[in-house]
Formats: sequence, structure tokens, C-alpha cells
Amino acid sequence: MKVSELNIPLLKYIEEGNFMLFAGPCVVESEEMTFRVAAEVKKLSDKYRIPLVFKSSYRKANRSRLDSFTGIGDKKALEILAEVRSRYSVPVVTDIHSPDEARIAAGYVDMLQIPAFLCRQTDLLVAAAETGKVINVKKGQFLSGAAMRFAAGKIRESGNERVILTERGSFFGYNDLVVDMRNIPVMQKTGAPVVMDITHSLQQPNQEGGVSGGQPDMIETIGRCAIAAGADGIFIETHPEPATALSDGANMLRLDLLDSLLHKLTLIRATINTF
Repeated sequence: MKVSELNIPLLKYIEEGNFMLFAGPCVVESEEMTFRVAAEVKKLSDKYRIPLVFKSSYRKANRSRLDSFTGIGDKKALEILAEVRSRYSVPVVTDIHSPDEARIAAGYVDMLQIPAFLCRQTDLLVAAAETGKVINVKKGQFLSGAAMRFAAGKIRESGNERVILTERGSFFGYNDLVVDMRNIPVMQKTGAPVVMDITHSLQQPNQEGGVSGGQPDMIETIGRCAIAAGADGIFIETHPEPATALSDGANMLRLDLLDSLLHKLTLIRATINTF
């Protein structure tokens, strides 16, 4: 299925031949920060004519420690995401973690995302599918690309063909991830568009201090490789000041570096399109 066949509301530039971009902060920290990031990524999507889906989690359920930040309140965060959609005329995606969340979140956003650690959770996949929204399923760090056909199959067998799959690296020992670019064409064989998460794939999870590390200096490298390998889209978390971010700051791209990165990736995509 092509991206254009997913019928994502408000998605622009789908006939430009560019990759799709999922971009935004890891989690909704405040109205001010969320709108700041949304305004910048929207400006850049227009500049480079990139189909944009704004991404931010309204709540984070997968935290290492009990005292880790999880959100500002579900309703408040979802209302901020709905305002991003309205104010900037862009589709919005957010994570869900339980079947009950699927119906609630679907009332505010255009797309639901299944976190990697929940990609085999059948009741969650079915509940998400039943909303009729586009469903982005992140590949579990513990799965091969080929195994993701079963996650896609659960959604389709529940009556929803609007599926995207996202690669985000595979466990490499206890505290690192490795990216296997073979997973991009392998997952594309399912018929779903495949997105490469170029920030979470650089996480260094399960650190002794209870806060994940990361290698943001390698974001451009992973992005270049993914576009060259034929990825249909790029997923990237970005923040004005990653060092002060309340979640996943260690692997996010600083917002002022996004322009240069997108410029380079669009040039690579334009080259790939000539083949």
C-alpha cells in the first residue's frame, strides 16, 4: 500500500516523491514547547515539501523508574495535540498502551502508534484497528523484520488495512541497539509503508542509573542509510533543548539542527527517485 492510499487527513505533498516525516517531541511537556516544535517542523515540511505527521506522546507508560516523568495529564495533553492539528493543519500521531486508550485517543488524533514493546499485544492491536485510524506499529527490539507480518496481519484481520510499520533497531546485548537495514525491504514485503525511527534506534537502554542513554551524533548517519535503503518515511524526535527534555532527551535531535538534516535527506531521496 502506498502512503497516498492510507488516506491520512491533512497530509500534504504526498505526490512530491519525498519521504514521509514523523516529527515532534517525545512527550507533551507543555503547551508552549509543543507549539514551538510544531511550528518549526511545519515550516520545514513546507520548505522541503515533505509530508508531515506531527508526533508526540500524550503519556509515557514505558519508564525505567517510578519517579520518571510520564505526562502532564491525559486530557490536557490530548487537547494540546488536537490544537496542534487545528492550528497547523497537520495530522497528529500519539502512542497508546491499552485497549481502553485506543478509543479515547482516537477522538483527538489522526493516527495511533503501538509502542515497540507492545507490538505483539493482540488486544491492543485489535482495539486500535477497530478505531479505523491509521495504525503505526513499531517493531519490537526483540523481533526480526519478518515477524512484523503478524502484527500487521492482526490489524488487517480486524478490518483495518491502514497500517504502517516502523523499524527502531534491535537489542545488541543489554545496553545497546543495532540497526539492520535489511528490515526495511523485509517489512515492505508486508505491503505496508515502512518508516525508520532514526532517534530511538540510537538509544542505549537499561542504563544503571535508570535513564536511557543515546548517540544523537549518529542520527544523520542512520537517516542517510535509511533513505538510501528505500524507507518510505523517517521518524525523528526533536526538542529545542534535549538536555532539559523530560523524556528521551539523550537520543533526541536538537530542533535547530533539523533543517540541515532534512535538506540532506531530501537530496538523497531525490537521487534515489532517479533509479
